[in-house]
Amino acid sequence: MTGYVVRRVGQSVVVLAGVSVVVFALVHLVPGDPVRLALGTRFSQESYDALRERSGLDQPLIEQFFTWLGGAVTGDLGVSFRSGDTVTSLIAERLPATLTLAFASILVALLIAIPLGTVSALRPRSVVDRVATVISQFGISVPDFWMGIVLILVFAGTLGWLPSGGYVPLSEDPLAWLQRLIMPAVVTGVVSGSVITRFVRSSVLEALGSDHVRTAQAKGLATRQVFTWHVLRNALLPLVTVTGVQLAYLLSGVVVVEIVFSWPGLGQLALQAVQARDYPVLQGAILLFAVVFLVINLVVDLLYTAIDPRIRR
Repeated sequence: MTGYVVRRVGQSVVVLAGVSVVVFALVHLVPGDPVRLALGTRFSQESYDALRERSGLDQPLIEQFFTWLGGAVTGDLGVSFRSGDTVTSLIAERLPATLTLAFASILVALLIAIPLGTVSALRPRSVVDRVATVISQFGISVPDFWMGIVLILVFAGTLGWLPSGGYVPLSEDPLAWLQRLIMPAVVTGVVSGSVITRFVRSSVLEALGSDHVRTAQAKGLATRQVFTWHVLRNALLPLVTVTGVQLAYLLSGVVVVEIVFSWPGLGQLALQAVQARDYPVLQGAILLFAVVFLVINLVVDLLYTAIDPRIRR
């Protein structure tokens, strides 16, 4: 296991190196002058040259890349052109909101997907199965921004039960934190839960049709034992995979939902960096997203070995 983890970490380092090259190249291909955008409409040539020199944009691209990469290795992702703050501090400021929304959304998604997908698989082609299929198709098909707007109109505008948006840290006001979290978590959770539901249904159906399950049933084991020890455990592998992918997607920032609910997450930070041509912030955010995907993929692979001991061999 230790050797496997070391190999995966080495592969992840190679992937990150490739991602850093691609990200740096693509970001600098975006049209627009970040120095002009940072200074506004009125500026002198002296201030323009000074900011360009301070930002390192007067250096050749190769030198800029290795300077940025060397800083990123040590945790220094540069300084924002627009605000003058360090990229690390900007990301750290937005990270709690992103973590809160991502984990709340995945919790909502699992609360929807596991019961709905399991019941649907246990009663295929029944009324319950058809209703579950319609619900999952609805969640997948309806745009998340439209769902968010409808929830705001109903629960914030008409009923007045919840605030329309914003974010309050848990440490400041737990009740206000929960009230502002409910609607965005439900929107993203319904979308992710609809995707996961289909995987749960198909994996449970596949496990129910396997030989060892039929053998256990023929031996007279109780239905609960068969489901718990033979069906559910084998159905967990696809569930862990798709849940990991959805969690990584949510941790990378749900831009549209964050905009609708004025949620100050990493997705909104990356969008603002694109609009302002803020190279350091955009590069740092995308590099963080890549790290998130790599770490979650590694965790998912390690969970495989805990769920199915055959994989260790």
